[in-house]
Amino acid sequence: MADAALPHEAPERPELESRGPPGRVLLWLQGLSFRLLLLTMAMVVVANLLILPPSLAADEQAWLLDRLRAAELATLVEETAPGGVVTDRMRNDLLANAGVVSVAYQIRGERRLILQAPRLARTPYLLDLRDGGPLSWEAPLETLTRGGDRMVRVMAKPRFRPGAFVEVVLPDAPLRKELFDQLGRLALGALLTSLLAGTVVFVALALFLVRPMQRITRAMERFRADPSDPRASIQPSGRHDEIGRAEAELERMQADLRAALASRARLAALGEAVARINHDLRNMLTSAQMASERLAGSGDPQVAQTLPRLERALDRAIRLASNVLAFGKSEEAPPETRILRLAPVLEEAALDAGLSPQGVRLETEIAADAEVQADPEHLYRILANLLRNAREAIEAQPDRTAPGRVRVDLVVSPTETLLRIADNGPGLPDRVRERLFQPFAGSGRAEGAGLGLAIARDLAKGHGGDLTLARTGPTGSEFALRLPWTGA
Repeated sequence: MADAALPHEAPERPELESRGPPGRVLLWLQGLSFRLLLLTMAMVVVANLLILPPSLAADEQAWLLDRLRAAELATLVEETAPGGVVTDRMRNDLLANAGVVSVAYQIRGERRLILQAPRLARTPYLLDLRDGGPLSWEAPLETLTRGGDRMVRVMAKPRFRPGAFVEVVLPDAPLRKELFDQLGRLALGALLTSLLAGTVVFVALALFLVRPMQRITRAMERFRADPSDPRASIQPSGRHDEIGRAEAELERMQADLRAALASRARLAALGEAVARINHDLRNMLTSAQMASERLAGSGDPQVAQTLPRLERALDRAIRLASNVLAFGKSEEAPPETRILRLAPVLEEAALDAGLSPQGVRLETEIAADAEVQADPEHLYRILANLLRNAREAIEAQPDRTAPGRVRVDLVVSPTETLLRIADNGPGLPDRVRERLFQPFAGSGRAEGAGLGLAIARDLAKGHGGDLTLARTGPTGSEFALRLPWTGA
């Protein structure tokens, strides 16, 4: 039992490690290169098959015309024979040399039989070549499938004698043999052409299509195995076709994924760090709470007035530490929405964000009884973050002379409430706008972590709403916070 393999351990297969070359051959046979080679050869074979019937028809027509002209020349011997008489032996020799059985002419409407063998031929089938056009492709097909023991009667216009036509009768067995020989030569030529064309097209496609695709595939595989591997980065070739566009898009995708992985790594590190300090931080905040309770018994009216704010700040500090940990784990607590008055939450958020009449002041005409539908703690965090960001941006302007202000307006519709938070600050830089709501990437300040707006937007989306940048520029920025509204 001690030697038994654990359930999660795979048994060793050493015999598979020695199968490298066959594996590469199998991959090549299953790859795009081999398929392109087969496709090219198949297309060439199909093209040869399409031209095969007319080619055989032309060969058959040429062969028949050769026999017909040879027979026509043989008839001229009759004119030079003594007394115009041709012996049977001479006639048979002439017909055999021409490869025909008989020769006849149509002269002045009368058909004259010039040469004829002593034996009778079988009833022939007719091929008329008098129009001079190409022979139909059905003729060689019929000769190949049904010929071999039949006679063919061929008619054409005479070349060496006057008349309407010359006609010969000949067996089609030699013609059938010639067609089979020609078919073999055409098949061999088609095979060689297919191999040559397939090789040429394969090499061209391999250079311009397959190899670039293989390079892209290898880069993707290496990137999947190890995104930090420098060899995994695709180097665009500068092509302007689809391959070049794929290379450029892959390069951008790899850059985006690396940025996302780096952000995730930072979030993981943040979560781990907060998890380590969270216990100690809670202990320190608990000590501060105990100190605040002792201060409550001092009887000082200013202490009594400030103490509730201190207690609320300590409570929020504990919750924020836990929320940062939850954000690092991507597990934001769902909101507990209810109908609540906006003014008290806005005042508290403005106070904790550092807005005051002496510095950056809050301007609003929101009625005291105006209501929204939200989780009070989440809404406070969103507003405090936006108001604090506006104050810090305004105070960071070195040469500013005009007083800073942040205006908050509320627009209520039957389905949602819209909060507009606008400031008269310097606006957001262009480099920040594109990744404004991305964790660790959207901060416009050197000391900023870039988490505030990302958390605020996640909280808004948790309500079923959204937080967006409505406008920004030299006169300030405006954010729009949309929250669903179902009514009281």
